[in-house]
Amino acid sequence: MSTTFTLDTSTSRANPTPAPMKRLTVPAIQRRKFEGKTEEPLVMLTAYTARQAQILDPHCDMLLVGDSLGQVIYGLPSTLAVTLDMMIAHGAAVVRGSYHSLVLVDMPFGSYEASPQVAFASASRVMAETGCAGVKLEGGQAMAETIAFLAARGIPVMAHVGLTPQAVNALGGYGARGKSQQEHAKILGDARAVAEAGAFALVLEGVMEELAVAVTESVDIPVIGIGASARCDGQVLVTEDMLGMFDRVPRFVKRYENIAETIDGAAARYAAEVRDRSFPTEDQVYRPKK
Repeated sequence: MSTTFTLDTSTSRANPTPAPMKRLTVPAIQRRKFEGKTEEPLVMLTAYTARQAQILDPHCDMLLVGDSLGQVIYGLPSTLAVTLDMMIAHGAAVVRGSYHSLVLVDMPFGSYEASPQVAFASASRVMAETGCAGVKLEGGQAMAETIAFLAARGIPVMAHVGLTPQAVNALGGYGARGKSQQEHAKILGDARAVAEAGAFALVLEGVMEELAVAVTESVDIPVIGIGASARCDGQVLVTEDMLGMFDRVPRFVKRYENIAETIDGAAARYAAEVRDRSFPTEDQVYRPKK
């Protein structure tokens, strides 16, 4: 059964935007890079809920329902245990909460690697049940055939090369990639391979800046950096990281707020008022009308 439905605006806290903006499309994102250059960098953030999507939507070109939700939402040690059902549930919520941004959903580990046919079965389900505009999958040259297979069948694909979290066990950790000439050449080759296969854009994560610039200049599709370079065609961060929801964040994250401290303070004040019975007040209780 599809998880998409229309919100009841009379009863739901998550009321849709009164005047929806026109949603961006894959061709519109592709056109932002013209003759190898992107005048206005693309903005992408992660989103996992309808309300989060509503808040971020006016400011972003793309919203990514990342498999990072395994750690951010579910407290898992890595992204490897994330399931297709998880991604579909959160993807549908983000689509419902947004009107402007292009919404992409991560393909979780194990849902696409076996064959192009397996990838199509998973991706088509994601597209049908969420209403998203495309999917993102990790891997370079090894995934080129799969990307071409999906693209030829109407499924837009954002590729992901460099540091690929789903391959953390094979990579031996989350350290920056591209330090050696051999790895530099491999990642550059991966980027070219996915672009030639038909990916409409790619995420380039956790690489040396020189390599990030080389990748951006060597492919015609938009390159979205995360721990890469300001010279990429756009940037993405995990929203909770840049909002300061966690004590530990990667080096490449800039904290724009400390929301965890705000929540902690509000919860402490609420707890104190409950315990001294100063909440609820007259403003929060019901009495017969006079």
